[in-house]
Amino acid sequence: MKPVLALLFALLPLAAPAQSIEPCDWRAGADGIPEPWVDHTRSFANGEVRVALIDRIEPAAGAFYLLILHPPRMALGERRCTLVGFDRGMGYAGLYFDELTAAYDPARGLTLSVPGRLYLPEEEFSNSLIVHAIVNQATGEVTVRHELGRE
Repeated sequence: MKPVLALLFALLPLAAPAQSIEPCDWRAGADGIPEPWVDHTRSFANGEVRVALIDRIEPAAGAFYLLILHPPRMALGERRCTLVGFDRGMGYAGLYFDELTAAYDPARGLTLSVPGRLYLPEEEFSNSLIVHAIVNQATGEVTVRHELGRE
């Protein structure tokens, strides 16, 4: 029984990874969108929600973010800008933007799902995951959850 409990406690950090949902800052600059832009940006909800892959290059183990422009619009008509990363100041080791999918649920909002890789410095390896970002266009709230891969 003790070895099983030890294994479960060892895996707990993998079960609930951190997430970072922040207003856009210098990391959200257009210079971070990889070329060609057409391959790394998408729009949804009749163009009201725009998503872009951001590659800040460094730190290499956490350089990738999702940038989300979304309603409700602010006083001057601009959309809100949210940056999704793994932890404060750290993105993901990789995001496979070409595999981005979206689904709409009127009760929750627009769910954007993208597979990626997460660097785990304590374990000195990376693991696959799926990032699910839920955008509530009515309130402007963005929530994120991670689903860890099986690798």
